[in-house]
Amino acid sequence: MSRTPRKTAEPALSLSIQLGEGAGELPASRPQLRRWVAAAIERDATLTLRLVGEREARALNAQFRGHDHATNVLTFPYDGSSGRIAADIVICMPVVHREARAQGKSPRAHLAHLVMHGVLHACGHDHLEPREAERMEAIESALLARFGIADPWGG
Repeated sequence: MSRTPRKTAEPALSLSIQLGEGAGELPASRPQLRRWVAAAIERDATLTLRLVGEREARALNAQFRGHDHATNVLTFPYDGSSGRIAADIVICMPVVHREARAQGKSPRAHLAHLVMHGVLHACGHDHLEPREAERMEAIESALLARFGIADPWGG
């Protein structure tokens, strides 16, 4: 007797999208942001995606990482003892636009990459060691390809 494979349910996502002062105009809609986040989560998640200006990004980077400059993405995971991913992800939109111009890509493509990068950090991925970095880059490339976005690593 053959069995039909059971369809696995997509992870449940509770997502709050916030726009901070200085975020400016977004190159993607809220529904698109949600699709990018949903594609990258590996299990049920409660996430806040906050898109901010340079002042807030710089203050957070200084307070939590000791670096006195705005950075592109920061991920603040919470205790995951429930098995559910919980994190705040902060993306600095002026940095996204500058980096996109410098890298010759669209702000939308770069934002997609950084959203997924931040979510993968929330899932426990990192890039401190070369093997971890390779794995994380491969996941990012595959996720972006699902949305027709070029491999940011040139592969």
